Amino acid sequence: MVTSLSQLIGILENLRDKRRIVFTNGCFDIIHAGHCHYLAKAKSLGDLLVVGLNSDSSVRRIKGPQRPVIPQQQRALVLDSLRPVDYVVIFEEDTPQRLIEAIRPDILVKGGDWELDKIVGREFVESYGGKVVTIPFEHDVSTSKIIERILSLYCV
Repeated sequence: MVTSLSQLIGILENLRDKRRIVFTNGCFDIIHAGHCHYLAKAKSLGDLLVVGLNSDSSVRRIKGPQRPVIPQQQRALVLDSLRPVDYVVIFEEDTPQRLIEAIRPDILVKGGDWELDKIVGREFVESYGGKVVTIPFEHDVSTSKIIERILSLYCV
């Protein structure tokens, strides 16, 4: 379900005592096998998977003016259609700190390329007994690599 943060908080309050909430975030610009593996592994750590999705303006600030390739509403729809994903919430900030503090996940997940001490929200989640987990990459693929490959094939 694609939802607003305020609606999500209400939903989670009713489920918090019965379910383990897992949170992750990202741009998820062009969904690929690496994303699918990552999201499935994240979901396996708990009962509900909440994905914080960087807004278009946030992606541009982080990745540059040519990104995202896919607009945020379409990226949200694709994520929402993936089996492991229970909730998608779009955020405008460059980091998910505000989302993490509002959602208070039991488990915060990031990809294996993140060092634990660099994960945004780690200290907050650990402060109330939550866990922070990194998931190793299964596939050597990224949106940036896909874009580079397409450009190399079709641009001289």
